[in-house]
Amino acid sequence: MVFGMSLSAFTTLHTVLSLIGIAAGFVAIIVMLRGRFSKGWTWLFLFTTIMTSVTGYGFPADRVLPSHIVGAISLIALALALYALLGTRLRGGWRAVYVVTALIALYLNCFVGVVQAFQKLPPLHALAPTGAETPFVIAQLVTLAIFIALGFLMLRRFHPAPEIV
Repeated sequence: MVFGMSLSAFTTLHTVLSLIGIAAGFVAIIVMLRGRFSKGWTWLFLFTTIMTSVTGYGFPADRVLPSHIVGAISLIALALALYALLGTRLRGGWRAVYVVTALIALYLNCFVGVVQAFQKLPPLHALAPTGAETPFVIAQLVTLAIFIALGFLMLRRFHPAPEIV
């Protein structure tokens, strides 16, 4: 039992939160690439991504795992994103801080998604059973390259007025 749920139900909740966070994050990115800001998609992304990281600590573990470190990095990035959004209303350099930290949080969610896909989906697992094989490395490098490109584009295109945030 985890937080009053079976481990299976808790895993499902964690996975659903993660998938909603990824989807909402990509919608928020598309809106930002158009130079606009969507409160609804942004808050759905931030809430579900925070909850994904928080629920990740609910899984049974007898030691610190790489997932705990990724979760901590994500929560730090999300705290900075929230401060940039709420504390500074994206003024000045805080717009860039928001873009970078929100992208880091979304990237880490996608990074874990790729790891999970290679662990859980038989066709991908067959290509990279240990997670060190070339197909896995290529998938992670492509994911990283996409996020770096999105970051550059967002920094150029996303300039919301402070009153809309």
